[in-house]
Amino acid sequence: MLRWPAEAIWEAVAPVLPGFTVEVLPQVDSTNTELMRRARAGRLEPVLLVTEEQTAGRGRLGRQWNSGAQPGEVLMFSLGLPLKMADWSGLSLAVGLSVVQSLHPELQLKWPNDVWLADRKLAGILIETTQINDTRYAVIGVGINITPRDGVGLATPPAWLQELEPGITAPLALERVAAPLARDVRRFEAQGWAPFLSAYAARDALAGREVDLSDGTTGQARGVDGSGALLMHTSGGLKKISSAEVSVRPSK
Repeated sequence: MLRWPAEAIWEAVAPVLPGFTVEVLPQVDSTNTELMRRARAGRLEPVLLVTEEQTAGRGRLGRQWNSGAQPGEVLMFSLGLPLKMADWSGLSLAVGLSVVQSLHPELQLKWPNDVWLADRKLAGILIETTQINDTRYAVIGVGINITPRDGVGLATPPAWLQELEPGITAPLALERVAAPLARDVRRFEAQGWAPFLSAYAARDALAGREVDLSDGTTGQARGVDGSGALLMHTSGGLKKISSAEVSVRPSK
């Protein structure tokens, strides 16, 4: 196995998430699936679960996501924690913003939370929740390409972090993103989406561009609103798009 900075991450995150633990597995079907299983069995403590290999990864809108990577080629982890907030709107955008801000100034966000480098996908995020009695448990899954990736069969060509930093490794990338992600999720829990809005606008890969939705709608992306919905100017006027409805791509 790779040398993961579990102790350093624990020291940085534990003050923010009391009871926090870090766990590294050589292989698992999916870090999100594993933490959801644990939550439904009553294990609701905050945890960062890292794996070197996933056999049944998943993405947004029910897509299968199998990295096919060797250990260290893709950073795959999930952060699980109980959250208490009235409005969850914008959480996935705040998570994506946290990741890009931790990794590199050149990275952008393709709404709602894909990390892009020059219109190629460098990282993806999947957030799932489950309600256990009076506790809502969130699982935030992140996959980041570290080394060169084969784009065969992918809708969006891949990018990888070593394009920007040739010496970076999966453990180093994890150490860079883990603690800021925990802090940003806690900040979102306390303050909601509003404090993140202007920073998201500065990293928005779609703003001002012509885009196509998977439902056939076309128009110009106009940023996001106070709930994290995509604002899109269409022939029928301004339309708000929620991440649960459709996927969006820049027009070719």
